[in-house]
Amino acid sequence: MDLQLRDKTAFISGSTRGIGRAVAARLAAEGARVIVNGRTREGVDAVVEDLRRAHPGSDHTGIVADFTDLASVESLVVELGAVDILVNNVGLFGLADFESVTDDEWERYLEVNLMSGVRLSRHALPGMLERGWGRILFISSESGVNVPADMIHYGVTKAASIALGNGLAKRTRGTAVTVNTVLGGPTYSDGVATTVESIAADRSAPAEAVKASIIGQNRTTLLERFIEPEEIASLVAYLASPLASATNGAAVRVDGGVLTGML
Repeated sequence: MDLQLRDKTAFISGSTRGIGRAVAARLAAEGARVIVNGRTREGVDAVVEDLRRAHPGSDHTGIVADFTDLASVESLVVELGAVDILVNNVGLFGLADFESVTDDEWERYLEVNLMSGVRLSRHALPGMLERGWGRILFISSESGVNVPADMIHYGVTKAASIALGNGLAKRTRGTAVTVNTVLGGPTYSDGVATTVESIAADRSAPAEAVKASIIGQNRTTLLERFIEPEEIASLVAYLASPLASATNGAAVRVDGGVLTGML
């Protein structure tokens, strides 16, 4: 299927690893010009080089920015310019008891998981509306719908990003600009893989056994396995395309059946 993304410019926040990198690779494969983002020049350059090698003659680039640093984000926005597709992917996650999460930690999660999308969308949306076409996508989580007790700080920020996407979509009425949110489920990202490998080393157990044990504790997934980042990226690529023109203001699940309600 041709997703008609040739000559489109896409920026993906937090795209040197995990879901963001998978999205960058998929959009590049569909012919989009990709702008990669990460916290280090080394990480950004490595991904850009991989994309250019995979697609000779392409003009993929990268911008270094740390979304915990407001000055860094302001510099990114100035450098970024106009984009056709904005994928708000950057995010923090982690297990923690509610009582142990300090105000500073709450602010850090809100800055990265919510305000990154606010600032980037505020930059990108007016130009999309003026040019008459655009896509804004938020990479949220099923945890934003069913907030886990051991990740309340994370779930609350993901719920907020769902609300942000829903509200922004209402500003696109009668245009060819859409704003949608992707609800991912348990995904075997680089961060999860690192955690699994650490647990496996502590237990002197095979990493695959630990991986199976962890996902086996999640009784709600219908897949009964971790989702791969590329599976998230496939949905993102479709929603970013002209083919998804009738999908707007939606929270679309790619959660492996974790959210089993009918709505």
